Amino acid sequence: MRSLLPRGLEVRAGPGCPVCVTSAAEVEAAIELALSKKVTLTTYGDMFRVPTAKGSSLMKAKAKGADVRIVYSVADAISIAKKLGREVAHFAIGFETTAPTTAVELIKGVPENFSLIVSHRLIPPAMEHLLKSGDIAIGGFICPGHVSTIIGSEPYEPIAKRYRKPMVIGGFEPLDVLASLVMLLEQLRDRRCDVEIEYRRSVKREGNVKAKKVMEEVFEVCDGDWRGIGIVPSSKLRLRKEFEDHDALKRFDVEIEVEEEMPRGCRCADVLKGLIYPWECPLYNKVCTPTSPVGPCAVSVEGACHIAMKHGIRGPEDVFY
Repeated sequence: MRSLLPRGLEVRAGPGCPVCVTSAAEVEAAIELALSKKVTLTTYGDMFRVPTAKGSSLMKAKAKGADVRIVYSVADAISIAKKLGREVAHFAIGFETTAPTTAVELIKGVPENFSLIVSHRLIPPAMEHLLKSGDIAIGGFICPGHVSTIIGSEPYEPIAKRYRKPMVIGGFEPLDVLASLVMLLEQLRDRRCDVEIEYRRSVKREGNVKAKKVMEEVFEVCDGDWRGIGIVPSSKLRLRKEFEDHDALKRFDVEIEVEEEMPRGCRCADVLKGLIYPWECPLYNKVCTPTSPVGPCAVSVEGACHIAMKHGIRGPEDVFY
């Protein structure tokens, strides 16, 4: 699609991949739970392969004998806990899109032997953090459609107003993206800084009221460490006091210790901030590939590096014509 864009218009990926921005320290904590505490750990497929700066991963922990299982949902993890009868911890990652599913299960009631590593993060604070940093000149945002089906367009409005940046909530089909870009360009032309919804078939201004209500009932907002970006204020969810008996880290006394986020030579942090394109990383498609990832952006199908490699992009000559 970039080959269709006029010269001077650049579209760069940001921190929109939940697997990519989950801190390395949280991954290490999950590994400790599985290896040292002998807890059955469940998580989603992409998280299984994410490497830390030390080269550890849940996949390697499983090879050492840890009971790590891939599931499709938190409900699957709860089913495993009911069947096993021993301690099961679910590594719950994702943005506002998946947080309600975690919250609903806790409200319904979970087994005593079930707990969570809560790694849900919030998108609007990360967008504001990027704007505050001033590291990259951002002309406008295509806001994520899946997140916006839950939160609606309202949370973006104060940011658009405060920083004078146009925003369009877009869908995921090629025409959605192109239409969103046209809407952004029209705002720039007209010197407007509104939050518009292109993805109207799924997104309302108020979002999904029921989903937001269950999130508020189960979680409270706290500061969060985003891999490659750092501490982002008010950007992470944690369990409220009435649910913290199911906090795996507290239950098993596991500390999250801040560690180096990226392996040596890896520039995933700059990719996540939109400072560089994936192919500008010296490890790109060389020592770092989707089958043997060094950095997190090469692991997930939502990761910018993984996507670029999948489509055979070697450099700018394959993108800009």
